[in-house]
Amino acid sequence: MAERGASGSGSSGDSLDKSITLPPDEIFRNLENAKRFAIDIGGSLTKLAYYSTVQHKVARVRSFDYSGKDTEQDHEPPYEISVQEEVTARLHFVKFENTYIEACLDFIKDHLVNTETKVIQATGGGAYKFKDLIEEKLRLRVDKEDVMTCLIKGCNFVLKNIPHEAFVYQKDSDPEFKFQTNHPNIFPYLLVNIGSGVSIVKVETEDRFEWIGGSSIGGGTFWGLGALLTKTKKFDELLHLASKGQHANVDMLVQDVYGGAHQTLGLSGNLIASSFGKSATADREFSKEDMAKSLLHMISNDIGQLACLYAKLHCLDRVYFGGFFIRGHPVTMRTITYSINFFSKGEVQALFLRHEGYLGAIGAFLKGAEQDNPNQYSWGENYAGSSGLMSSSPELCPTQRARSGTFDLLEMDRLERPLVNLPLLLDPSSYVPDTVDLTDDALARKYWLTCFEEALDGVVKRAVASQPGSVDAAERAEKFRQKYWSKLQTLRHQPFAYGTLTVRSLLDTREHCLNEFNFPDPYSKVKQKENGVALKCFPRVIRCLDALGWEERQLALVKGLLAGNVFDWGAKAVSDVLESDPQFGFEEAKMKLQERPWLVDSYSKWLQRLKGPPHKCALIFADNSGIDVILGVFPFVRELLSRGTEVILACNSGPALNDVTYCESLIVAERIAAMDPVVHSALREERLLLMQTGSSSPCLDLSRLDKGLAVLVRERGADLVVIEGMGRAVHTNYYAALRCESLKLAVIKNSWLAERLGGRLFSVIFKYEVPAE
Repeated sequence: MAERGASGSGSSGDSLDKSITLPPDEIFRNLENAKRFAIDIGGSLTKLAYYSTVQHKVARVRSFDYSGKDTEQDHEPPYEISVQEEVTARLHFVKFENTYIEACLDFIKDHLVNTETKVIQATGGGAYKFKDLIEEKLRLRVDKEDVMTCLIKGCNFVLKNIPHEAFVYQKDSDPEFKFQTNHPNIFPYLLVNIGSGVSIVKVETEDRFEWIGGSSIGGGTFWGLGALLTKTKKFDELLHLASKGQHANVDMLVQDVYGGAHQTLGLSGNLIASSFGKSATADREFSKEDMAKSLLHMISNDIGQLACLYAKLHCLDRVYFGGFFIRGHPVTMRTITYSINFFSKGEVQALFLRHEGYLGAIGAFLKGAEQDNPNQYSWGENYAGSSGLMSSSPELCPTQRARSGTFDLLEMDRLERPLVNLPLLLDPSSYVPDTVDLTDDALARKYWLTCFEEALDGVVKRAVASQPGSVDAAERAEKFRQKYWSKLQTLRHQPFAYGTLTVRSLLDTREHCLNEFNFPDPYSKVKQKENGVALKCFPRVIRCLDALGWEERQLALVKGLLAGNVFDWGAKAVSDVLESDPQFGFEEAKMKLQERPWLVDSYSKWLQRLKGPPHKCALIFADNSGIDVILGVFPFVRELLSRGTEVILACNSGPALNDVTYCESLIVAERIAAMDPVVHSALREERLLLMQTGSSSPCLDLSRLDKGLAVLVRERGADLVVIEGMGRAVHTNYYAALRCESLKLAVIKNSWLAERLGGRLFSVIFKYEVPAE
């Protein structure tokens, strides 16, 4: 995104600057290109939503026109690279306390250049209270939207578009949030919205939902009774008191009623028999903390039991909780979780949402944008522009508490392609892309965060080198460094900030931050050069392979795939070699490989399978540009084609590290076809099809793939999936279960990971799997 100058002058911007921790133009980003607004105003928090068009740079590749030219000139690159401007859509959501609303509206008014509409969709109880102020400041007409409809629309949107949106709360775990993989079909579910009272809604489809019950005993009850009991008027202060209290000092427990006899009844002595039961008979004062804790338990248990009964009545096992009573507070999530678990005997799960506070604003925005049909697109969270989930625990860290009192941001980028599940997943509802959950694994988390910190200098250097003609490349690269470093520090303290922390999410966050400062493809020149070198070697490699006997050739093809996979600029062990030894090539890489038997070695089983009938269609996910795709993947593809197997070669839609992109693969395939009749005829007859994955990541999420690819896989009846590379086959998908045969292969180019897997640097993973009958 283009860098903006300082915020406009005037008292409104100044007053906002003084009241918050971030510069205003880092909060209300890209306002000059804002198109449409929506607002959700609650009792204490305002959530503003707007849509903007974002202009950013993209690296494009284009084949040279070779007519009348000698294509074999050594200095000639295989294609040209141009950097172009591209416009994409982004959704912005900003959450702040109502005390800042006037200053924020003034800032927006001063910076608003153009909007497509003269209406602002509004929801929430406060929309009436602030209606005149909004209309006066923004000169937009306020249209009120139904609160419940907005909540449901917002909930559906985040569950469909943010993979790690829902989590369960685990009291004694570190961290306390355990994220759930989204079920491919999000319906039906129960939404329990705990505001002043409680509303319980059954959601069956995108547009069909029904209010099925509720209670007048909710967040307002806790706040009101709490104020009477403790003289504390602020909701957060009440929760703070409750977090320090001992409810057993006030509540009558089962053991107080039955003594030791409770065990014969099969009851725990610590169960509450009567909330506030001791206060009727005890002749003493009770502390504010104990009374607040008792009150919180009383109300949470009541809501939990009610939600559990409705869930059982309607045969639902997914119950999402939201509303200001929750608001990310561990003490409320803990009591609700305990209550649901107790009353359902573990059959119903209490689920909470990372972006629960934004549901109303998202829904109001979607209602106002229906003519643009935002639901036909897939959206992705932009980690560079989002605050992430904060722990609001009063007993945790004062800086976190200060942060929750300022501003919180969420940005969603519209993806150019709709994303769906790979049809070949054995069970999409249980598929987890990532092999290691760094949120749980503290040792691995510490290693990988340090690893990414240490790699930062190299990434900055590469980013600057990729734009030699730019006068501000060094300045933008430094801003990238600061932003990504800041994200890494946040993840050290709050590993749950963006859902489950994984190597994939660390890589994706880095790509998002690079794009933020207009470094769309730092490895474009490296890939161009390596593709050129590898193309010149292709005929010789094919001649050598064709001269071998059948069985010898199969092993040589696999070793070629593995040797090609060594050329990964994302691995420090490799980039150090490639930078220090420019002569390091395909044959040298083969020498680096572990001798058989490999660390994971199913090669004999694979060879036996090749002696049987050919596969109908192979889906191959390629990894790196250059030697990997040209001298490793294409000879392997060529062999499959010769056997009578159709091939779908899937490459990234956008750049990530030195991974081959779909656009680059088209040019590479065209050049190979000019040299090789097997590839030439396969392309012409559509037995070899090049497709894009819909991803711009070094890893692979098989639940978010380009819809066109998924349709083709189904149409062609793919019965073999080949996943190569450490990012796609080890960091992700190592345990992925498929309906068809699969081949996962990689060279381990990280010493720590190799040691953890029981191997050493350049150990080989060759995992051939056949699904159970």
